[in-house]
Amino acid sequence: MATGQLSFSVSTAQQALPVEAVQVVITKVSAGQVVYDQTLITDEDGNTPAIDLEAPDKALSLDPGYEGFPYEVYDVQFRKEGYVPAEVRDIQIFADTLAVQVLEMIPDATGNYTGPRQVSTVPQHQLTCEHPCYSTAPAESTVENRILQVPVIPTNITVHLGRPNNSSAENLTVPFKYYIKNVASSEIYPTWPENALRANIYCQISLALNRVYTEWYRSKGYNFQITNSTQYDQYFVKNRNIFDNISKIVDEIFNVYIRKNNREEPFYAEYCDGRQVTNCPGLKQWGTVNLANQGYSPIQILRYYYGSGVALHESNNIRDIPQSYPGTPLRVGSTGTNVAIIQNQLNRIRRNFPSIPLINPVDGVFGPSTEAAVKAFQKSFKLTQDGIVGKGTWYEISYIYVAVKKLAELGSEGEDVDVPDTPPSSVLKEGDTGVGVQAVQYMLRVAAQFFAEIPDVDIDGVFGPITKNAVKSFQSYFGLIPDGIVGQATWQQMIDIYKQVEPDVPGDGCTCKSYPGTPLRQGSTGTSVSDLQYYLNAIGVVNTLIPQLAVDGIFGSGTTQAVRAFQQLFGLSVDGVVGPATWAEVCNQFCNLPAKPPCPPYPGGVYRRGSTGNAVRNIQFMLGVIALKYPQIALVTVDGIFGAATEASVRTFQRDFGLTVDGAVGQATWTRMCEVYATV
Repeated sequence: MATGQLSFSVSTAQQALPVEAVQVVITKVSAGQVVYDQTLITDEDGNTPAIDLEAPDKALSLDPGYEGFPYEVYDVQFRKEGYVPAEVRDIQIFADTLAVQVLEMIPDATGNYTGPRQVSTVPQHQLTCEHPCYSTAPAESTVENRILQVPVIPTNITVHLGRPNNSSAENLTVPFKYYIKNVASSEIYPTWPENALRANIYCQISLALNRVYTEWYRSKGYNFQITNSTQYDQYFVKNRNIFDNISKIVDEIFNVYIRKNNREEPFYAEYCDGRQVTNCPGLKQWGTVNLANQGYSPIQILRYYYGSGVALHESNNIRDIPQSYPGTPLRVGSTGTNVAIIQNQLNRIRRNFPSIPLINPVDGVFGPSTEAAVKAFQKSFKLTQDGIVGKGTWYEISYIYVAVKKLAELGSEGEDVDVPDTPPSSVLKEGDTGVGVQAVQYMLRVAAQFFAEIPDVDIDGVFGPITKNAVKSFQSYFGLIPDGIVGQATWQQMIDIYKQVEPDVPGDGCTCKSYPGTPLRQGSTGTSVSDLQYYLNAIGVVNTLIPQLAVDGIFGSGTTQAVRAFQQLFGLSVDGVVGPATWAEVCNQFCNLPAKPPCPPYPGGVYRRGSTGNAVRNIQFMLGVIALKYPQIALVTVDGIFGAATEASVRTFQRDFGLTVDGAVGQATWTRMCEVYATV
């Protein structure tokens, strides 16, 4: 037999927290025995190395006449103290192909969790089904059916795991990219020629986006955007393994879809397998293999089946992402705000994924340290490790950043919500308000980060339709009557689950002051302005695109400029006014400043006006940190150029700390700077 590869990525809270040191045991199903006689241990990012496993010969998966299974299946068990044991059955391994199994484990802080176990089974591949089906839904939506004004690439998509009218089937909200990767891994063989894979994936993207664009199911009263029934839509399998080569293609083209005859909407691209089902009006999946082997490009394959009127269109209308992709890749030598955005997001992500090196300072310059951080991120999340922030890497960073940030925000939210230890006597339902509703909403919000089936809610103390829907989803998932009413049983289950996952919600040790109650803008004065200036200066030591300020309690043009720079860097409305959202983000960034790097060793020599290089940058950075505690020392730009401003700050430091005041940094001044720097 040939061999394929399998690796694992284990996390919790929607990939926000890697799970380290998970024991992984692999069993070959056909042999009924463990084939890997030692356990795989996940690293600090929750990943395992790829291992070789037996698989049938690759030629079988390229032969449309072969009627058996061209892949081997394996069962995998996952164990770690403090988590619910998990098992994924029938993972598919193809020859010469890497399969990646992503798993989100559920924390079990109590040690006696009795809820549903994490067991999932990957059904057989769609191409091996005895009676595969193609879509029998109306072929193409018309402009009259359109709900959305323009086509949208959704950040997430809600999949109904059954036929549309099956009310008992689960709804699952997943990232759109993952949805396409899952469908492609479920419907086509990863061993096929790349041009065949791309042609099929373009169809899968286009069909899904047509459903989103026309609001096909939402307009009929359903609370999902697409089903996983092949009689209506596409084959999506919960918790299946994803093939690495398919994943990389989707990262590149997930926002490229088919249009026909210059129409705006994504084309409803019907297709069938072309072997057992041959009479569909669109693409034949097995036929794409033959065409690709003849040298057809993806667009030529699509035109072969759909006619010359089809074309590929790329859209950057991607919703719910903090910043839109700038359009061109970022790499070593790139500069500007977009680089700074990526630097900030990577620094925040590294608090949960420590293998990513710290970028300091955040200066909007894509240098070696940024490249190293990008490569480490790409390695952790199974992307091509080229150190370049292309479209796929940009949106993966954005997705993970949103996940870790949302999880961190829950800690501060919990300080204002009183979660009961035991179920109260009250019954809560739609229309109710008050602190009890807030407690329910907070527990739902926490649960939503660990259980993808539960939608997120706002904590507003109002039990409206959104809260009711989240309660029903919670009840359905945990085997309760889904009536949307929080009675004793639902209260108890919510409290139990909250206690189970709460230890993994980061606490908030921040000393940032509360929002002053009214917006701060140019002309404002007082202690709140001074606090704001202090926070911005601290953030600006790392984020050098934010100008340093005099902490004088006067909101002048300089403070306005610094606020606007901050807002641009962190995806806020750029108006120079500090309202609740901007204040909250200032506090968030202040409280999550990256740890100080150690003082660099003395490089030798004397540094004075006219000197340049990394040693000067280190001097400027240390002075900036020291200035947070000793404001008489003027902050300077960290640019590696020893100019008049740097000399003046050095002189002030020397004067205040009993050194010879000459404005030059030799060994004595460097050593004293390190000593003071360590105390700040």
